[in-house]
Amino acid sequence: MNTPTHLILAAAIFAKPEQRKVTTAALLGGFIPDFSLYFMFIWHRFVLNTSTNEIFDELYYSDYWQQIFAIDNSFVLWAIALAVALYTKSRILIVFCAAAFIHLLCDFPLHVDDARAHFWPITMWKFESPVSYWDANHHGGIFSVFEILLVCVLLGILWRRFETLLPRLLIAAAATLTIAPFVVFRLIMQLGG
Repeated sequence: MNTPTHLILAAAIFAKPEQRKVTTAALLGGFIPDFSLYFMFIWHRFVLNTSTNEIFDELYYSDYWQQIFAIDNSFVLWAIALAVALYTKSRILIVFCAAAFIHLLCDFPLHVDDARAHFWPITMWKFESPVSYWDANHHGGIFSVFEILLVCVLLGILWRRFETLLPRLLIAAAATLTIAPFVVFRLIMQLGG
């Protein structure tokens, strides 16, 4: 799934009005498995001036990048972290680890040749799903419609849960940033074809 969807899902599951630390933990946990990708992309693109094509056609698949992705996308490591959080009974840590683990559960069946080694350090094996969240050659177009519908439902849940102005502005911004590109792209494709 797209990173914003992971954040929205984590918020819909865990975020509560008047519990900012829990909400923050949910959002951070929903994001952290993708953090290394964003960090490495920004570093290579804007500091080292690497082309986007080189990043996603070569570096993304390099052993070095895949090793980093294996660490922050490891079911094994996140299960251990969640067990520790449950043992310590830290609500903030539980939510953070659970949101990250849910992120992995959602990503696992939605990557084809861009799959991650989710069972590191036990193995570098990757499950290459027949379904991609983005690749039209592997049902990405169909899944993107499902993802947009899911986001709409989750944002509706959040809208009802959070009744004050600032959270609702953030929810509206999330809706715009998540849904608008999809709608604009579909309109361009329809007008062009």
